[in-house]
Amino acid sequence: MKNIPLDYKEMIAMSKSIAIIGAGVAGLSAGCYARMNGYETTIFELHNQPGGLCTSWQRGDYTFDGCVHWLVGTSPTGSMHHIWQELGALKGKQIVNHEVYMCYESADGRRLNLYTNADRLEQHLLELAPEDAAISKELAGVIRKLSYIDQMPDNAGILSGLSKLGRMIPALLALSKYSKYSMMEFAERFTNPFLREAFAHLDMGLDDFPILGLVFPLAFMHAGDAGYPVGGSLSLARAIEQRYLELGGKIRYKSRVEKIITENGRAVGVVLADKSEQRADYIISAADGYSTIFKMLDGKYINEEIRSYYEGGLKPFPSLVQVSLGIGRDLSGQPKMVIRPLSTPLVVGTKKHHTIPFAHYSYDPTMAPPGKSVVITILSTDYQYWKDLYADKEKYKAEKERIAAEVIAALDEYCPGIKEQVELVDVASPVTFERYTANWQASFEGWLLTKNTLSLVLKGLPKTLPGLDNFFMIGQWTVIGGGLPPAARDGRDIISRICKQDGVKFTTTK
Repeated sequence: MKNIPLDYKEMIAMSKSIAIIGAGVAGLSAGCYARMNGYETTIFELHNQPGGLCTSWQRGDYTFDGCVHWLVGTSPTGSMHHIWQELGALKGKQIVNHEVYMCYESADGRRLNLYTNADRLEQHLLELAPEDAAISKELAGVIRKLSYIDQMPDNAGILSGLSKLGRMIPALLALSKYSKYSMMEFAERFTNPFLREAFAHLDMGLDDFPILGLVFPLAFMHAGDAGYPVGGSLSLARAIEQRYLELGGKIRYKSRVEKIITENGRAVGVVLADKSEQRADYIISAADGYSTIFKMLDGKYINEEIRSYYEGGLKPFPSLVQVSLGIGRDLSGQPKMVIRPLSTPLVVGTKKHHTIPFAHYSYDPTMAPPGKSVVITILSTDYQYWKDLYADKEKYKAEKERIAAEVIAALDEYCPGIKEQVELVDVASPVTFERYTANWQASFEGWLLTKNTLSLVLKGLPKTLPGLDNFFMIGQWTVIGGGLPPAARDGRDIISRICKQDGVKFTTTK
């Protein structure tokens, strides 16, 4: 097809259609890039709004956010930025770059501030523990080096590439060394008891969480490329939805896909919950991985490698309980996120939490009325406990109320008197997340990043299934560690792949 005139190649794309399952960031991204390249597209979404887990919800005068705390690609100099520009995600949005990423406060009031500037973080660590100067300087140095790890923009020239390569070599060496440590193992390198305690509790209760899961956000923040877009998660998703609709794409909300139609080893359409059929030349699932493979496709297109992922070979991110509070107090003077030890463990499902995180959104005026604040606490839990509990609605309601009361009591210890200023309480359980996203085991971000799965981050997971043509999977279940930037890039890359398959030049617009 190389000798076919370009205009005819474009006609090939314009005559073909793509059905996309899921209007999360990956699905919306695929839809946008498909429209940029002339494909007819329809996105089928089970919910009544876009975003998937990239969402927020209104309760009274308050908005509670369920996703974005920081976003890679907010700096115009970052390579991810051009993708957000193409998707219209950050158009007109104010970006807040925080001075402190998060902090840990011990029972006796000592505080570790994770400054987003590596130089300031190094100085802070040296002040806290002069005896650990070597490891503190090493950590800050690794953050600086990894701040250079960034894929080059599509239009990068040879000289730019060589210059970047020179800076990348030290970064890759640092990456190799730090990939060996879990957060807990790294904490044990400190001799200072407070720093050992603090770093050991920065893993947010995630088993075998790698130290790189902390270092990379700090590296992007050091580079000024991981700010917070004012308006939060749903606003971000709405912006991409608007871009998609302006490009001529179609979205059908409240349209759950029950089955993917296959004929002679090709995906040719979808069957919706109302039993109607929608045919298309390509099917892209940006939906839950387990539902796609084992329910929509009845487990017919799979090999042992893919099956092993869902049978214990990989761990999904745990399910969550999110307690959201609307508070009649301005908390802008407090750290935006603090982790504190609990005097009595907080039991959530079958899991005991010995620390508790509090995050406020006072830096975003869209989340609460003036002079008031939103505080969110996220606690990992076990899905099956909540699934079973939901069968008894009274017990389910009582358990949510108990957890909320204990969270408020812990917050009152941190900010005395705040208990009386709580105006609104909202508790989302794994059952809530499952109902709105259909994510397997109510996982909040697909496959968990661990020390042992770091290699798969670079290798990636399959985007296709064996024996099934014209079908692709994208999103959280095809990227270890999840995240919005990989989801957006996934949508772009898969359309580029389809264009190549059709002999069409892949193009983008802003």
